[in-house]
Amino acid sequence: MNPDNPVVQLCSQGMQAEAEGRADDAREHFQQAWDRAADDYEASIAAHYLARHQPNPEQALRWNRESLERAERVGDERVTGFFASLHLNLAKSYQDLDQPDRAHEHFASAAEHVDDVPPGQYADWTRYAIAEGLRPTNPADELLDELIAKFCERQNLKALAIVLPARLGDLGTDDDRMRLRTALHMLHASRSLPDTEQDSLSRAITALTA
Repeated sequence: MNPDNPVVQLCSQGMQAEAEGRADDAREHFQQAWDRAADDYEASIAAHYLARHQPNPEQALRWNRESLERAERVGDERVTGFFASLHLNLAKSYQDLDQPDRAHEHFASAAEHVDDVPPGQYADWTRYAIAEGLRPTNPADELLDELIAKFCERQNLKALAIVLPARLGDLGTDDDRMRLRTALHMLHASRSLPDTEQDSLSRAITALTA
């Protein structure tokens, strides 16, 4: 997004106010952004942030839908990276309204667009949130979760750094499963774990490969 765009600037100011605990100021900035929006692109951005400060789930859903609809009207490269987040927010709105089928529909749509988000921490966070919503399962889940708990207990940061990104970002695709297997193979090859964990890791790899 263009940082010189007045609507983007207002939304940035709103996020700063939100981070400082000034919720009323944040909502006012986002409302000003909406009022100032001159086209669908700017309206999509403003609605996205305005949805964060609504009094109930129904209103949050309304603004999240508005943001997605406006982005769809734009239909060019400026909004390509928006759709994963917009569908993710809609999924969470439907979760809040206890509509799991609609939520899953939008989590799945978010997953289809996640690779369009520019690489970085925001893309990682978005992927993790989508994976949590989809909750794909694999035969190694129980073993992996037990291993991760042990890594946490021993504060084995290196093992966590290798395994967690692939585990948390697993959307259930073949590429994601390959990424997870690769991470486990790397850790296994390092032979840096206690024997019992090394054995559990071997069994997790076997379960994923089967």
